[in-house]
Amino acid sequence: MGFLKKFFRNVFRDGAAPVGTSSFERLSEEELEAHLGVVRYGDFLLTDAIRPSYDLQVVPCQGYRHDAYHDEDSRTTVPVLMGAASNQHLFEVFMDLLDPLGFEVDVVLETSHNRQNRGHVDLYREHIDMPVLKSILWDFEDLLLNDGCTGIAVLNPSIPQEVQFDEHKLLIVYGEQLAEYENIFRDREVPCDDQMKFITEAEHVHSSSDEYAEQFEELKMRLGMDSLGGW
Repeated sequence: MGFLKKFFRNVFRDGAAPVGTSSFERLSEEELEAHLGVVRYGDFLLTDAIRPSYDLQVVPCQGYRHDAYHDEDSRTTVPVLMGAASNQHLFEVFMDLLDPLGFEVDVVLETSHNRQNRGHVDLYREHIDMPVLKSILWDFEDLLLNDGCTGIAVLNPSIPQEVQFDEHKLLIVYGEQLAEYENIFRDREVPCDDQMKFITEAEHVHSSSDEYAEQFEELKMRLGMDSLGGW
């Protein structure tokens, strides 16, 4: 199988590029392979899950910004922190961000491995002790870091606050009173930059594999979601 055919089977394009304007459309096999092989942009290291557009509409970098989520149904606005961290300490930052959520939390697994479904499926698990959850997540560090079709959210509805580690390997925190999370970003040398752009705000590609799809099923089982449906 040629590299381009393999690319379009194992990698899918996402983002805001209109049809006919993709930066990937006229690339040679060599140009495409070279671009997908780039993991470093300055001091920032990507995971294997995501690559930016060929024309680098957004250059990956480390930092976080303040944002807000607007719920049209309830007409409420929730403060948000959005962050990106370099691969060498990304997972540790994510694990640190879980600590303020408390001892018992709920977990949501997000999967888009079956692209025929369009979009993604969410699986929910209530009431898991944080030490147990962290132990499981460490066992699946490679999957969570490098699979562009796996995301996870951990939340405490009683606070309420939520930490997402999404398919793009962005770190997203929702809720009121987010100062403790900002301190974690700063302690991990993830600076605040409210003007920064994230890879999701332009064309980009996700990467996955059959092996990661199988590992996702194992993670789902370990979290007790094997018999649960989407929500």
